[in-house]
Amino acid sequence: MVRSFTLTVTEGGARGVSWKSRGERCSVGSHPSNDFVLADPTVSRFHCEIVATGRSALIRDLGSLNGTFVGGTRIVEAHLGEGSVIQLGRSALSFSLGARESAIAQSERESFGGLLGTSVAMRAAFAILEKVAQSDATVLIEGETGTGKDVAAEALHGASARRDGPLVVVDCGAALANLLESQLFGHERGAFTGADQRRVGAFEEAGGGTVFLDEIGELPLELQPKLLRVLEKKQIARLGSNQARPVDVRIVAATNRDLRAMVNGGQFREDLYYRLAVVRVRLPALRERPEDIPVLVRKFLAAFRATPEAVSRLTSIDHLSALARAAWPGNVRELKNAIERSVVLDLISPPAGEQASTAPDPAVPYDEARRRALAAFERSYLALQLAAHDDNVSAAARAAGVGRVHFHRLLRRSGLR
Repeated sequence: MVRSFTLTVTEGGARGVSWKSRGERCSVGSHPSNDFVLADPTVSRFHCEIVATGRSALIRDLGSLNGTFVGGTRIVEAHLGEGSVIQLGRSALSFSLGARESAIAQSERESFGGLLGTSVAMRAAFAILEKVAQSDATVLIEGETGTGKDVAAEALHGASARRDGPLVVVDCGAALANLLESQLFGHERGAFTGADQRRVGAFEEAGGGTVFLDEIGELPLELQPKLLRVLEKKQIARLGSNQARPVDVRIVAATNRDLRAMVNGGQFREDLYYRLAVVRVRLPALRERPEDIPVLVRKFLAAFRATPEAVSRLTSIDHLSALARAAWPGNVRELKNAIERSVVLDLISPPAGEQASTAPDPAVPYDEARRRALAAFERSYLALQLAAHDDNVSAAARAAGVGRVHFHRLLRRSGLR
């Protein structure tokens, strides 16, 4: 469940216009791909993003030119309350949090290919992936390093009608621009020094299948028009040739950077972003879904063929609690490495960043720091109670010493149901 919110323009050319959210997050800006479009020349193409967080909402500036102001103060990130005034260029918006919660579309499945999760956030991602797998639409997978973007791309290909075709992976950040261009589009013999034979690029190699462009935010500006041509015309031209060649591929891209902020900063083409972000899928950070940690741990223990003793030790409530408190900057990949290390060395490795995740941020006002700490504790505690009782809410409520109805209310407030 997520709380809806309304934005009403109180100043500017669109004064009087209201917009109501349909999901947990929305982007605001002058570009037509935003959820709420403001036709104001002083508003950046992708100006800010608002994310509903239970009883409140978080607003984040996307590297806008004129800045985002809340209550007269320029912010990078801030919490919004009822009646908060947001200033974007010459436009002002009034924020109002809805009284009712609305349901987020969720998959009934708890996995999608190699992705695993019972949390609301993951099942919401699964719902989008399941739908888009049935089409040839271009997909942009967003998420921090280690969240499983490559796994999502592989699962998307495997669930699509192109599953019998090749899946060709290109890491856009792993090669120099000229080498990357050849890797993507191919080259003719003699196209450059050392090109002693013709090479077929990724788009031709993946004919009938999928090209996965990992870390698309690292694609050099000079190559972006060529990728745009592939998306618009389904054509490529090898290096050293002017002949256009048709290609039959689906493109899935992934990034751990915010391409909208890059568009604002002139580092990424606006028209290319528009073509890539036909469907956006965000994979949540592990710290946003601690209730998935127990099931992920058990999956990794099985994969590493842990002994019964190791399984018992590494799935104890104390160990799972420590894992749930950790920051996990490397996300699922870091968790997997930690479990493998514990199995191989026959010890319990302290989660990296655990201390950092529990320490308060002195730059945050006391009341806000206290609210964040309590919210993090509540979510972690509830997730662990559910995991300890096989997702049986009644049993978890009894163990917690609270009524089942109240326990359900706590789950909804923490975003676990």
